[in-house]
Amino acid sequence: MRVAMSWLREVVGLPAATTTREVATRLTGVGLEVEAIEPVGQGVSGPIVTGRVLEFDELTASNGKTVRWCQVDVGEPEPRGIICGARNFSVGDVVVVSLPGAVLPGGFAIVARKTYGHTSDGMICSARELGLGEEHSGILVLGDDRQPGEDLVGMLAAPDEILDIAVTPDRGYALSVRGVARETAAAFGLPFTDPAARLAPPAGPDGWPVAVQDAPGCPRFVARQVVGIDPGRRTPDWLAHRIRAAGMRTVGLVVDVTNYVMLELGQPLHAYDRARVVGTLQVRRARSGERLVTLDATVRDLDVEDLVIADGSGPVGLAGVMGGARTAVGAGTTEVLVEAAVFDPVLVTRTARRHRLLSEASRRYERGVDPDLPPAAADRVVELLCAHGGGTRVPEVTDVDHRPARRTIEMALDSPGRVAGRAYAEQQVRAALEQVGCDIAGAGAGGIAVTVPSWRPDLCEVADLVEEVVRLFGLDSIPSVLPSAPAGRGLNPGQRWRRRVSRVLAATGYVEVINPPFVGPADWEALGVVVEDPRRRAVQVANPLSAERPILRTSLLPGLVETARRNVGRGNADLALFEMGRVFLPRAGQPPSAGRPATDRRPSDADLARIEAALPEQPYRVAVVASGAFQARSWWSPGQPVTWADAVEAAQVTAAELGVELSVTAGRLAPWHPGRTAVLSAGGQDVGHAGELHPAVVARLGLPERSVAMEIDLDALVRLAHPVVAAPVVSTFPPASVDVALVVADTVPANQVAAALRTGAGDLLESLWLFDVYQGEQVPAGHRSLAWSLRLRAADRTLTAVEAAAVRDTALACAYEATGAVLRG
Repeated sequence: MRVAMSWLREVVGLPAATTTREVATRLTGVGLEVEAIEPVGQGVSGPIVTGRVLEFDELTASNGKTVRWCQVDVGEPEPRGIICGARNFSVGDVVVVSLPGAVLPGGFAIVARKTYGHTSDGMICSARELGLGEEHSGILVLGDDRQPGEDLVGMLAAPDEILDIAVTPDRGYALSVRGVARETAAAFGLPFTDPAARLAPPAGPDGWPVAVQDAPGCPRFVARQVVGIDPGRRTPDWLAHRIRAAGMRTVGLVVDVTNYVMLELGQPLHAYDRARVVGTLQVRRARSGERLVTLDATVRDLDVEDLVIADGSGPVGLAGVMGGARTAVGAGTTEVLVEAAVFDPVLVTRTARRHRLLSEASRRYERGVDPDLPPAAADRVVELLCAHGGGTRVPEVTDVDHRPARRTIEMALDSPGRVAGRAYAEQQVRAALEQVGCDIAGAGAGGIAVTVPSWRPDLCEVADLVEEVVRLFGLDSIPSVLPSAPAGRGLNPGQRWRRRVSRVLAATGYVEVINPPFVGPADWEALGVVVEDPRRRAVQVANPLSAERPILRTSLLPGLVETARRNVGRGNADLALFEMGRVFLPRAGQPPSAGRPATDRRPSDADLARIEAALPEQPYRVAVVASGAFQARSWWSPGQPVTWADAVEAAQVTAAELGVELSVTAGRLAPWHPGRTAVLSAGGQDVGHAGELHPAVVARLGLPERSVAMEIDLDALVRLAHPVVAAPVVSTFPPASVDVALVVADTVPANQVAAALRTGAGDLLESLWLFDVYQGEQVPAGHRSLAWSLRLRAADRTLTAVEAAAVRDTALACAYEATGAVLRG
């Protein structure tokens, strides 16, 4: 919202010594952020005068551009010849002419120069060239009451400043001088006189007939009439200046007046050429197949959800968005029907976006318009049209009123103090709410009943009223107290375990990523997860950020593979990514919602229990995805491609950091390859899966072949983790290494053989390592050779060869008994 300081001072009555900078600071302090202060009327010097266009010739240059060679009377004995590229003026119009020697904003000096075969002796100016606004579609046309040669430097160089205010969606009332003035008065503690507090004539049965068929969509509709308007009257300079200062362009007296009142009071208005309106105005939904040509000359196919204004011949406007061309006021309009209505914000928002037609009116309706304002705004338009257009008001008024009752909120007087952490006296709370426009009843321990003003639809509950009190007394007055942490507090055990896992995966070569917790059906389909899979029974988000991902994740893999796919698409195919985060698993019998707890007090134990019961289970998990080369190719090495074993190793490293031993067995689960899927178990329960991704999944996602993934339940591992890490016994005696190759059926998992060797070797076994797996000519069909390295060491002596051989033989015997493994010959 752009507001001229001269206009704001006129409404508020600020002390003369108050600077614009101080006003901006105070407004920002109460929640209206002033983004910029733009000076106007500076850097302008004469001669700048009025000029009347006597005649002009159309010239076409060699580049195809058409300009006008104008003869302009500037109050001198002879007219001046001036080249002008604009075409929005006619013979007889009064324009602004900068003569040679004048300086315009930005240091632009005017000189006589030869162009298009003529000497242009000056410049006919637009509003932007004069520093009066952003309008640059045509030159500035003044009223006919001005005589050629009048000095305009005094008007153009009148110092003023524009406040450019960023208005948040909940402060729609601030999209007007009325709203900004109210906030300015509150910020400075000044009395405020409402410019909308005018006595409008009452409605009667003889006004223009209006039928509101959708009362929820149009709570109020006021219609007024003005006849006998002089079509030759132009917009007064002071009114046009304020419109341009607000960043809007001037069109004509009638439209300019409606725009001016909208800027002044915040009520969007529309003017119909009364002679073109056929019968009763109707407010209704559009009918299938109806069309409307809007003011921008665009033919629009209407949707049945669009709220329209129609007369006896069909739609004449999109309610709250834009009027129709058929009933638009024009150069010959002498009778005007003024509409001042209130429309439902949601309907206007949807209509504006459906037709991609955002307007100053829709911008205000989307944020909520004061339902008490239409009679005063319409009366103000009638007053200005009669005063400056020579019109006569028609006394009959139409007012279709379906306004809802104003909202009343019960609030304890100590609520602002309890929220802000500082004390507010009862009188301070009352004064702040009354400054906002609230009506207050009641007092004492029972609190107060606050009836919110009609222009503040955003005040819905106690927290909103508390915010008003706090902001008006200054957010900077709230004490800043740093809470002291009790001694001995720090990371809890779960946080410490998670940090250890994060560090060890990073040290292994994985890069951590953080993905949003939202997924959609397409994500599961890309991973080949069928509809019946339990992972697809998920919690639905009530207001999803994206319609494509409306549910909470039950696995980390969808987001992780999407990140991998995005990186591969950008040329980064060698990936090793990991993510640690929560998944959301619905509970059996979980209620769909816990409701909203009260905001004026601490939730009760019953409230907290109800909220807890409505929450899904949220365990922590860790997942990795790797593709391409795990070790890059170089001159000293051919590189190492990613394999399913790398995914299993990532799980083993994670578990080992927590002191948990994983058991790895074969399994099947999407999205992994059915023959290369490992089920990860610990403590007698399955805790995750790892392996190579299914080729169809890899193809759908565009990932490199043989890409792998792992996901494991971190909370389950933490529950199995040893709270105290036992320090290993360090022996000063040398180790004894024994290598054995065992032939075993290929259906026997390697971890079963390892467990048997470990049991047989006993306490002397320091480490056990599988260093080779072989299937070939020297191994019977259906079998494989597993080569193990046993590292033996005693704490109190050097092991002899006989002792090492005895340990080896015992381990082999135990492996044979448990798995049928025999020593390879």
